[in-house]
Amino acid sequence: MKKVVIVTGGGRGIGAATAKLLAKQGYQVCVNYRVNAKRAQAIVAEIMTAGGQAFSVQADVSCESDVVALFDATERQFGPVTHLVNNAGILFSQSAFAAIDVERFQKVMLANVTSCFLCCREFIRRNTSTGAIVNVSSAAARTGSPFEYIDYAASKGAIDTLTTGLSLEVAARGIRVNAVRPGFIDTEMHADGGEPNRIERLASQIPLQRGGTPLEVANSIAWLLSDDASYVTGSFIDVAGGK
Repeated sequence: MKKVVIVTGGGRGIGAATAKLLAKQGYQVCVNYRVNAKRAQAIVAEIMTAGGQAFSVQADVSCESDVVALFDATERQFGPVTHLVNNAGILFSQSAFAAIDVERFQKVMLANVTSCFLCCREFIRRNTSTGAIVNVSSAAARTGSPFEYIDYAASKGAIDTLTTGLSLEVAARGIRVNAVRPGFIDTEMHADGGEPNRIERLASQIPLQRGGTPLEVANSIAWLLSDDASYVTGSFIDVAGGK
C-alpha cells in the first residue's frame, strides 16, 4: 500500500525527526509548519537528498480551513493521506497555576487540542477504511506538571482522552489511533518554557539518568504507524526514561 503521511509541526524537534525517519521507511511525507518555512524546507531538502519524497505545507492546524487546505494539498501532491502524526503544539514559560491567565490557557488549548481534533476529524472523514493516527501527548498528562505547565499538561490529558475515544469509534473501520507520551526529550521546547537546560537539571531524577532524543520518540511513532503494530489501537507508549 502507498503510504502518505502528514506530520504536523514537522519543522523541528520530534516532528522533524519523525518526518525524516518515515521518509527513510518509504512514506511520502508532508512536512507541515506554521511559521518557519526555512526550517521545514530544510527538512524536505534533507529527505529528498537521501532519496525520499517530501514537500512542505504552511498551515495553522488550529484553524479549520487551514487543515482542509493541508489535506487537499497533500492529496494533490501524493494522493490520499493514509497516516497522520499530530505533533504540533506550544508551551509557554514555567508558571504557577494561579499566574496563568485565560488568554494563555486558551492559546494552549487551541494549539494543542483543537489542532489534534481538527486533523483527526479531517483524516477520518477522508478515510473510509484502514489507516493510522499517532497523537503526540506528553508524560505531563500523567504528572500534571505542577509549578511549571499545568495548562500544557491539561491539554495533553485531553489528547489522551481524544485518543482513547476516537480509537474505539473507528476501530471497526480498520483505522488505528494511538499516542506516544514523550518525557524529558532534548528539544527546543524547553527553551520555549524559559529553561533551555531543564533536562540537565532534572536528569538525576530520571531512572535512566538522561534525557531522550527526538529520534527515540520518532522510533515509537513509526512503530505505532507500521503494520508491525497492526493489532494495537487505543494504546500509549511512554517515552520518558522510566519517569
